Amino acid sequence: MIGRTLGQVAAMCGGRLNDPAFAEKKIEGVAIDSRKLSGSSLFVPLGGTNVDGHEFVAGALQNGAAASLWQQGREGAPDGALIEVANVLEALQLLASTYLQGSGAKVVGITGSNGKTTTKDMVYALLGTTLRVHKTQGNFNNHLGLPLTLLAMPEDTEVVVLEMGMSDLGEIALLAKIAPPDVAIVTNIGESHLLNLGSRENIARAKLEIASGTKPGGLLIYNGDEPLLPMVLQELRAAEQLPSDLRTFTFGLGTDNDDYPTQMEQRSAGMTFTSYVEGEVPFELPVLGSHNVTNALAAIAAARELAVPAMKMQQGLASMQLTGMRIERLTGVSGLTILNDAYNSSPTSARAAIDVLAGLQGYASKTLVLGDMLELGEHEREYHLEVGQYAGRAGLDAVYAYGSLSAESARGASEWMNPQHVHAFVDKQEMIAHLRSHLAATDAVLVKASRGMKLEEVVYALRDEPLNSRDEA
Repeated sequence: MIGRTLGQVAAMCGGRLNDPAFAEKKIEGVAIDSRKLSGSSLFVPLGGTNVDGHEFVAGALQNGAAASLWQQGREGAPDGALIEVANVLEALQLLASTYLQGSGAKVVGITGSNGKTTTKDMVYALLGTTLRVHKTQGNFNNHLGLPLTLLAMPEDTEVVVLEMGMSDLGEIALLAKIAPPDVAIVTNIGESHLLNLGSRENIARAKLEIASGTKPGGLLIYNGDEPLLPMVLQELRAAEQLPSDLRTFTFGLGTDNDDYPTQMEQRSAGMTFTSYVEGEVPFELPVLGSHNVTNALAAIAAARELAVPAMKMQQGLASMQLTGMRIERLTGVSGLTILNDAYNSSPTSARAAIDVLAGLQGYASKTLVLGDMLELGEHEREYHLEVGQYAGRAGLDAVYAYGSLSAESARGASEWMNPQHVHAFVDKQEMIAHLRSHLAATDAVLVKASRGMKLEEVVYALRDEPLNSRDEA
């Protein structure tokens, strides 16, 4: 993590130390929550909807913070070491950017509508076999989380892997300004954030802000199966909004990409595949789904750019650890197989999850649990209906839908499969009870929904509570 004198911190963030006597005092790390201070932290008092962090500065200094940022011109400054800045958030971002520049660490920036976190975990696992790597923790992928990730980076980091999220135009441009990528990855373009952006074309424009912010001579790795990406790249080139020497590399399932799977097999615990570029080198991936093979191809391309040998990439991919609730395989106390994909959902990722469930072998039955997909804009009901139709055609044994929008998914599924095997609920506990009475130890169930639906509660109930089905009688 960052360790500097207050004089250095003030210079790095464009601030002014309130008393030169504190110039040689050292800080170790940054905190934005006064309840989570470590010794010698720099406290950053951010403004919130209901609370202004400046109200906690005095307490933070008393409880061990070495110093605090302070808004210029604000009255009521407490005693202690303060760095006065024009804007606290912008000062935090500038501090992080300056720290990154001074470290010399390379940046891998990752964005996309789906698969950002999984791809981040893959890149981290591959690079970590040969390099000192730091990555975004959890979902710290916005204008606040990204600088905090950078400031937590060890001084000797060689590569930092940053997830870059957005909900509107201009947000990734800011993140790429704070941390310009040496390697940028765009996983795909889906339907998330249609509510704000209005069209998939605008989503593509927002995601490709990462390309405009890539360092001179940098590499853009993008999903070549998505026609909107080359279209928008052409727009950006025509407008001279891309680095003139930007290199590109495409991945995907299509054979017209720079890299694609030449062999691929879904097994009970994950995927095995080979790729066009790496030839006969076999890769094992401990997560299900062909969409995750394409994510792995992007990660392999990034690792190749940073000189990781193929043998090391094999080892890293096989032993990778994924952030939870991304098709996480669990076994219930009754032996039921549960695939937990309840962190996020969109039509694109829902279809991919359905493909995973449909491709499983060796189970007595396969059940899909769908929850509402959020932030899809004015056509949200149509998207839910189409996902239900896709599920109905997939050859599944049962479909459960939870939420007012997912009632449309149930209606779509009923058009293609026996309606008696399609169930719609507005009460989560009633759905759990119905699942427990109809599932057996030899079955598989996949749970897919947007995070706001909290369907992990269904996952944990099925994992931790015995079934009431015929097998439990």
